[in-house]
Amino acid sequence: MSGDLVFYGFALLTVLAGFFVVFSRNIVHAGFSLLFTLFGVAGLFALLGADFLAVTQVIVYIGGVLVLILFVVMMTRIPRGYLPRRGFDHMVPAGALAIVLFALLYKVVTGTGWAVREPGPAHPTISEIGARLMTTHIFPFEFVSLVLLVAMIGAA
Repeated sequence: MSGDLVFYGFALLTVLAGFFVVFSRNIVHAGFSLLFTLFGVAGLFALLGADFLAVTQVIVYIGGVLVLILFVVMMTRIPRGYLPRRGFDHMVPAGALAIVLFALLYKVVTGTGWAVREPGPAHPTISEIGARLMTTHIFPFEFVSLVLLVAMIGAA
């Protein structure tokens, strides 16, 4: 019962903060509500047992991308009275595109045969990913680290 309440709490946090991201007129408030949305998604990942995805969500999206977005938004000077165009001329094509995409998504979801399988045995995800990175995938791992090192040296 308490697991369900925690799930509903994270789901409610994610959905409400997502609505606030979309409908907020202040871009800084939208950025901070995106923070809560991403924390809610990380919580849902943790509840599903995908602890690596939850930690990656927090480190990459909240720790890196969101901080960069908020930094850029706060450093750019937007005039106080600035509002983007207010007409309805852009809403008709956007609405038509949204209806077409929704119809396509509905057709794909209802037309797909979703096979239900028994869940496999639970494995510790972080230790398994670490073991695979350091054994079978060591060459791509080291190559990516070398590319990132060259990028950091080039940026300095």
